[in-house]
Amino acid sequence: MNPHPEAVLASIDQRRAEIVAFLQKLISYQSVTGQEGEIQAFAAGYMKELGLDVDVFEPDVDRLRSYPGFLEPELPFAGRPNVVGVWKGSGGGRSLLLNGHVDTVPLEPLSEWETGPLAGEIVEGKIVGRGASDMKSGVAAMTMAVQILKQMGVQLKGDVILEYVVDEERTGLGTLACVERGYTADAGICCETSDLEVMPACIGRMWFTVKLKGKPTGIATRWEGVSSIEKAYKIIQAVEDLEKIRIQDLHHPLYPDNRGALPCAVTMIHAGTFPSTAPEDAVLRGSLGLMPYEDPEDAKQQLIDQIDLVCKADPWLRDHPPFITTEGGYVAAGAEIPRDHPIVQTMQANFQSVTGRLPVISGRMGAADTRFLTRSGHTPTVIFGPGVTAQMHAMNENVPIDHLITATKVIALTILNWCNSDKD
Repeated sequence: MNPHPEAVLASIDQRRAEIVAFLQKLISYQSVTGQEGEIQAFAAGYMKELGLDVDVFEPDVDRLRSYPGFLEPELPFAGRPNVVGVWKGSGGGRSLLLNGHVDTVPLEPLSEWETGPLAGEIVEGKIVGRGASDMKSGVAAMTMAVQILKQMGVQLKGDVILEYVVDEERTGLGTLACVERGYTADAGICCETSDLEVMPACIGRMWFTVKLKGKPTGIATRWEGVSSIEKAYKIIQAVEDLEKIRIQDLHHPLYPDNRGALPCAVTMIHAGTFPSTAPEDAVLRGSLGLMPYEDPEDAKQQLIDQIDLVCKADPWLRDHPPFITTEGGYVAAGAEIPRDHPIVQTMQANFQSVTGRLPVISGRMGAADTRFLTRSGHTPTVIFGPGVTAQMHAMNENVPIDHLITATKVIALTILNWCNSDKD
């Protein structure tokens, strides 16, 4: 006999300090993207101690290149493995995949931290440290949910797959490598930052580069030249106008205020080579948000067409059109599953059981590895985690302890309900 859900919740409350300590342990590992080896060794050892079937493997870039959404990695994967732990069920039940990334953005500038970024100190009910919200708290919640259920003697019919992946902050190839290795399930939970909201969708993101040329002259005869900065102004305005068009034209029920889903702007500019020479070249870089249903190639073409309209109306740019590319940047499609998908409904019911209220159902205002889980792995995946979205990449990053405990409870009940339901 499996324990009653109330007994599971009571056990999680009793082990609150242990759950907090586990997150603090994760934070203590410096795991900036490219340096995940040490934390992954810890994760692999921990999974083995829990009695899971553990698979440790490095992503094979050559095997991943054929997948949609592949991005060329900036760093080699040697010494930076994925870790997957599988809790095998007895058979006949629905399987569940829990996904979390262990890499973080850099710690610097260290002078901005009020506590040590790897100390995991508790300040006013929050655990502070790099990765606290994004997303070691999600990793802690999914790990402790499995640990507590196993130690309570729970028997499941369906399998639970725990994925600890690398390189999410750069390419997402850690998760894609898990898909390529055959890790799929009847449903998934990506424990990314969600403010405890249940998110069936996430937006995509595309970085773009625009290179344009002017006509260089000395400053004393600058009227004879063409300033690349002056022409860049027109490109910047064209991109801002495109943002207005996309906000007007593109809609989604999970993004009632679609401005946060569709930012489109030039955010970087580099031009000129010398203060007393008319700037001959300019390089503009920017970012464009994508609705979950959009094809990045379609959005790229819309950007090209918008800039082309401006160029055709300019005497210089008409004959010297800019070069527009997304190569070498970040291109991530969005992803979504139906709002009434059974995994969403299961999590909604369990959240209500834990908190006494219905969760907010929303769309994530950022890209996530669910694009690979859902699109390539055909594992319908919802985003739910304790992390605070506003704390992503922030100085003095933190997560409320109450969020961590609530997420652990909801995930534990979802494992219990989902994996003990018949697969059919």
